[in-house]
Amino acid sequence: MRRDVFQAIADPTRRDIISLIAHQSLNLNSIAEKFEMSRPAISQHIKVLKECGIVIVNQEGRERYCEVQPRKLKELDDWLEPFRQIWESRFDKLDNLLEEIKSKSN
Repeated sequence: MRRDVFQAIADPTRRDIISLIAHQSLNLNSIAEKFEMSRPAISQHIKVLKECGIVIVNQEGRERYCEVQPRKLKELDDWLEPFRQIWESRFDKLDNLLEEIKSKSN
């Protein structure tokens, strides 16, 4: 089953895993040590992230290392961009209003 990137980030543990391995690949045991849950539970989260295309798992000897695929996260960025523009516009309007109020009070 192919999941989408939004399913990956829906769970706080998966978001934490993504953050954890964003800067360096880690093996499953190293990831599991950072959480208060079982290794099989972490493996299930990794499975979802892998199905979403956010994480790839590389076999190196007996170890499996996980690393983030940042270009897959671009889907999130693309989806969020219109909302970012709306908020930036609103903050700009607020800045202008505050400057106007400040100049009137001086």
